Order: sequence, then structure tokens, then C-alpha cells
Amino acid sequence: MIRLVVWSVVFACVACGAQREIGAQGDLRALARDLTPRVERAVGLPFKSDPRVATRSSEQVRQYLTHKLDDELPPDELERMLVAYRILGLIPDTLDVRELLLALYLEQVVGYYDPDSAMLYMVDTADPSLVEFTLAHELVHALQGQYVPLDSLLSLKRQNDRKMAAQAVFEGQATLASFQVVFPDMDLESLGQSWSSYWRTVREQQERMPVYASAPLIIRETLVFPYLGGADFVFWFVQQHGDTVPFGTRLPSSTEQILHPERYDAGDVPVSLTFAPGGDVIYEDGLGEFETRVFLSTLTGDDERARTGAQGWDGDRYAVLAAGPRDHALVWVSVWDEQLAADRFANLLRTHWSVPGRRISVERVMVEEVPGVRVVNVPVGWEGEADLPKAVVSSEK
Repeated sequence: MIRLVVWSVVFACVACGAQREIGAQGDLRALARDLTPRVERAVGLPFKSDPRVATRSSEQVRQYLTHKLDDELPPDELERMLVAYRILGLIPDTLDVRELLLALYLEQVVGYYDPDSAMLYMVDTADPSLVEFTLAHELVHALQGQYVPLDSLLSLKRQNDRKMAAQAVFEGQATLASFQVVFPDMDLESLGQSWSSYWRTVREQQERMPVYASAPLIIRETLVFPYLGGADFVFWFVQQHGDTVPFGTRLPSSTEQILHPERYDAGDVPVSLTFAPGGDVIYEDGLGEFETRVFLSTLTGDDERARTGAQGWDGDRYAVLAAGPRDHALVWVSVWDEQLAADRFANLLRTHWSVPGRRISVERVMVEEVPGVRVVNVPVGWEGEADLPKAVVSSEK
């Protein structure tokens, strides 16, 4: 849902044995020099220039995160986006999301790479058991930043699913490479055997962190997905394609491709939807397969049903419209690989989605020969439904 261009390593203590203290800046730079060739071997790319590293205090990290959040999601833009997530039942009406996000990142961040300055920072109060893995992870991001425009890719406007897919590759690669750096004697086969137990430990660890544990499911899941789902995808990519750089034209275009790598190999890209003019649209974007799955899990309380209900996703777009001075309406159109998948999704919504004071209609439609589902969620008694925008297939990829 909300991802800053900041790399927080939240899982390092699961991976690390050796404890490395952060002392003077020179100590950090010496450790970075030691890790740099190991990172190059793990990623398969050389640094074009030496990475730059420094420490930051907790207060400096807070200032950075505050600035980054306001820069990437100005308050007005953030509020418009949150309207959609509130209507979808993913965010409580009373939650101060901005304050939650700042608290969450401050709880999680051990180190980060800043694409704007091409600098890698470590928090000076970091647990010593986290230092080596975290620094390796952030060095991977520094290396990625010398080959791809991280800041522009992860600042795409209103392309939520494409942005999450890109971040999954970058975080997934950094997670996988960090393991290879910290455990150089562990081959991919051995790493694969320990993968599932690692992910279970990660989730158990996260649930013990109070801010994370108190956050809505959509925020928790979108925080960990780039690391866990992304690492799964990159692990598969390395085995199938023999290298670790799915960048440029090879970068996945959707979370569907991250979740189902066979779709990536088949070149299955989502249908791009847009809205024709109509109504007072204040915000629009899409969920993607992953967030559609989280929506269904929140709606039904059943993760397996949610996974099944989101399978066959082929694209979606929603629009938020003003519906009077203090209320809003939502129109959400999704397209599916086949009629059966569209029917399954529509039936889940009809069975489970009702909200007092709202009228929710779920209609099976065809969007230019593609099976689709059109959802309208409006205040009871609102008279603007006749002017809702129509979704069409976009020519833009």
C-alpha cells in the first residue's frame, strides 16, 4: 500500500551469528570494504564506484523518514489514496496512517540506502547482531543503484502494482545475496532447504514487534512481501535463468509475476485499464493480485480462500469519486484470465461484502472481450451513480 524509497532490514537477526559493533565511521567503512567484493560475487556485478557509507542517529533517521514520506506522499495525495483503502475496509477510519508509518519504520529500520544521495546509512544504535547482514543488504542496494534508476522506478505515480513488483525484485535480491555474503559456504540448494523455516521465523519475529503487530493486515503484508515474496522470486530466477539481475526490460511488471513465476516466463503482462471521463474523480490506481489477495483475506478471514479468489487476476483499476461534501464513492473494475476466475471473485464479494450505510453492487461485465467484474461502493441514497466513469483497456503498457 505505502512503500517509501528506503530500505529497512527487519529480518537480519534471524540470519546472523557474528556480532559486529558500529564504532567510529572508519570501522563501518572498513567493514563495508570487507563486504564489497563478497557482495559483487553474490550479485554478479561489479561496483562502478566505491560505495559510500555513514552512520545516522535515531533522530536523523526520523527526520529522513518524515521528509521522505512527505516528499513521496504529500498529505493531500496520501489522504486521497487512503479514502480508497478505507472504503475497501483495509484501513480503519480513525487510524492516523502517517503517524503509524513513521512509528513502524522507526521500529524496523536498521540501515537504509538513499537513492537521492547514493549514500548507505546505518543506525548508530543498531543491535550488533544485525550489523553485518544489514550492511551487506544495503550494499546490494547501493550496487543496484549504480545500474538501475531505483528512485524513479520506486516513485512511479499511481502504478501501485508495478512499483511493488519492482521493489520485490530489489529487496528479494538484496535478501538472497545477503545470505550468500554472510554464509559463503551455503550453496543455493542448502539455502533453499532452510528457506521455509526462515520465513516462519521472520513472521514470528515480526509479530513480537508492537507497532508492526498493531498495524492493519494490508500494512503488515505490504511491508514484508517485497522481502519474502521477492526473495522467493529471485531464488527461482537464479535457478531458472542462471543469473541474479532481472533488471531493465527483464524486470517483472506485476505482483502476479512475482507470485507466479511461470507467468513471468510466459510473458503474461496485466491488461492495462484506464477510466474514461466521468464523475468527480479525485484519485485512481490499482491493487494488483497481491493486494487483491490481502483484500479478500481481510474480507473473508480465510487466507486460502483469498489466494484462490485472487488467482486468475489479469489487471484492475479503481477510481475514488467525491459523493457530496464529506463522503466518497468507489468504482473498481478488475479483469480475469477466464470467466471462472471472474465468477469466483464476484461470488466472494457478493457473499462477504456488506457495509451499513453503503450500497455495494457487484456486476459481471466484459471489458473489451476480457472477462471482468465491476464493483460500485457508494453511500446509500447518493444520486451520482449514473455518472460513474467507465473502465476501458488502455493502449499504454
